[in-house]
Amino acid sequence: MKQIERVQTGVRMERRILKILKALAQDLDLTLGDLLEGIVLHSFDGKLPFSRVTLDKIEQLKQVYGLDLESSDAHRLRESGEE
Repeated sequence: MKQIERVQTGVRMERRILKILKALAQDLDLTLGDLLEGIVLHSFDGKLPFSRVTLDKIEQLKQVYGLDLESSDAHRLRESGEE
Protein backbone atom coordinates (compact mmCIF):
# COMPACT_ATOMS: atom_id res chain seq x y z
CA MET A 1 0.00 0.00 0.00
CA LYS A 2 1.30 3.45 -0.87
CA GLN A 3 1.49 6.22 1.72
CA ILE A 4 -0.17 9.50 0.73
CA GLU A 5 -1.07 12.83 2.29
CA ARG A 6 -4.65 14.03 1.86
CA VAL A 7 -5.73 17.67 2.15
CA GLN A 8 -9.13 19.19 2.76
CA THR A 9 -10.46 21.15 -0.21
CA GLY A 10 -13.45 23.34 -0.87
CA VAL A 11 -14.48 22.46 -4.41
CA ARG A 12 -17.64 23.93 -5.93
CA MET A 13 -19.66 21.52 -8.05
CA GLU A 14 -23.05 21.36 -9.73
CA ARG A 15 -25.58 20.27 -7.12
CA ARG A 16 -27.07 17.26 -8.96
CA ILE A 17 -23.64 15.92 -9.93
CA LEU A 18 -22.59 16.04 -6.28
CA LYS A 19 -25.76 14.23 -5.19
CA ILE A 20 -25.09 11.48 -7.73
CA LEU A 21 -21.45 11.16 -6.68
CA LYS A 22 -22.43 10.90 -3.00
CA ALA A 23 -25.10 8.29 -3.74
CA LEU A 24 -22.69 6.32 -5.93
CA ALA A 25 -19.96 6.43 -3.29
CA GLN A 26 -22.41 5.12 -0.73
CA ASP A 27 -23.56 2.36 -3.09
CA LEU A 28 -19.94 1.33 -3.71
CA ASP A 29 -19.08 1.57 0.01
CA LEU A 30 -16.49 4.30 -0.63
CA THR A 31 -15.97 7.77 0.72
CA LEU A 32 -16.66 10.60 -1.70
CA GLY A 33 -12.94 11.41 -1.69
CA ASP A 34 -11.97 7.82 -2.52
CA LEU A 35 -14.46 7.76 -5.39
CA LEU A 36 -13.16 11.05 -6.81
CA GLU A 37 -9.53 9.91 -6.47
CA GLY A 38 -10.36 6.72 -8.35
CA ILE A 39 -12.13 8.60 -11.14
CA VAL A 40 -9.22 11.02 -11.53
CA LEU A 41 -6.50 8.34 -11.44
CA HIS A 42 -8.33 6.26 -14.06
CA SER A 43 -8.78 9.37 -16.23
CA PHE A 44 -5.09 10.28 -15.89
CA ASP A 45 -4.26 6.81 -17.24
CA GLY A 46 -6.76 7.18 -20.10
CA LYS A 47 -8.94 4.42 -18.65
CA LEU A 48 -12.66 4.30 -18.02
CA PRO A 49 -13.33 4.53 -14.28
CA PHE A 50 -16.60 2.56 -14.23
CA SER A 51 -17.83 -0.91 -15.14
CA ARG A 52 -21.02 -1.43 -17.17
CA VAL A 53 -22.90 -2.25 -13.94
CA THR A 54 -21.75 1.00 -12.32
CA LEU A 55 -22.60 3.00 -15.45
CA ASP A 56 -26.12 1.53 -15.31
CA LYS A 57 -26.37 2.63 -11.67
CA ILE A 58 -25.22 6.12 -12.66
CA GLU A 59 -27.95 6.27 -15.32
CA GLN A 60 -30.53 5.37 -12.67
CA LEU A 61 -29.20 8.07 -10.34
CA LYS A 62 -29.25 10.64 -13.17
CA GLN A 63 -32.97 9.92 -13.58
CA VAL A 64 -33.60 10.17 -9.82
CA TYR A 65 -31.81 13.52 -9.51
CA GLY A 66 -32.90 14.93 -12.88
CA LEU A 67 -29.39 15.35 -14.28
CA ASP A 68 -29.63 16.28 -17.95
CA LEU A 69 -25.99 17.34 -18.38
CA GLU A 70 -23.52 15.48 -20.59
CA SER A 71 -19.77 15.66 -21.10
CA SER A 72 -20.29 18.06 -24.02
CA ASP A 73 -21.73 20.57 -21.50
CA ALA A 74 -18.60 20.48 -19.30
CA HIS A 75 -16.96 23.73 -20.36
CA ARG A 76 -20.18 25.62 -21.13
CA LEU A 77 -21.81 25.67 -17.68
CA ARG A 78 -22.78 28.96 -16.08
CA GLU A 79 -24.11 29.49 -12.59
CA SER A 80 -27.54 31.07 -12.32
CA GLY A 81 -27.13 34.84 -12.12
CA GLU A 82 -23.98 34.84 -14.27
CA GLU A 83 -23.99 36.56 -17.63
